[in-house]
Amino acid sequence: MARAFAVEDGNLNTKSIITSRTVVNSDIDLTFAKKTSGDVFKKTDAAAVKQAVKNLLLTSYGEKPFFADFGGNLNSLLFNLDTDFDDELSEEIITEAVEKYEPRAKVLEVKSSLLGDYNSASVSVTFQIRNTEQIETVELQLTRLR
Repeated sequence: MARAFAVEDGNLNTKSIITSRTVVNSDIDLTFAKKTSGDVFKKTDAAAVKQAVKNLLLTSYGEKPFFADFGGNLNSLLFNLDTDFDDELSEEIITEAVEKYEPRAKVLEVKSSLLGDYNSASVSVTFQIRNTEQIETVELQLTRLR
């Protein structure tokens, strides 16, 4: 028995086909811890997106081949003079990087605090994961070692 779902087939009394696709965010766990099977663990859903945002922010410009402006370039904040960057400029750079290179995250808020006298920076990025609408925060503390 064949089921028909179009007017031309004459069988409109049956229910229509409803399909949906569940998108699962997954990435390799960058700790590279091994399972007993020898395979590596993977991060899924919110943990995967959170790891991706953190890696994006810690990547310096020019570090990824063929993508000269990829990354958040946060390490450069530690080696510049106080007058080169301010909190607003660093927040703008971070927001642009996440919006451009991490389509799974929607930036809600960025807070940064640059302490030039101590060669340190504190960054907090709050974002919403697009397919689950879950809100996550990535916090980074950067300190220059002498």
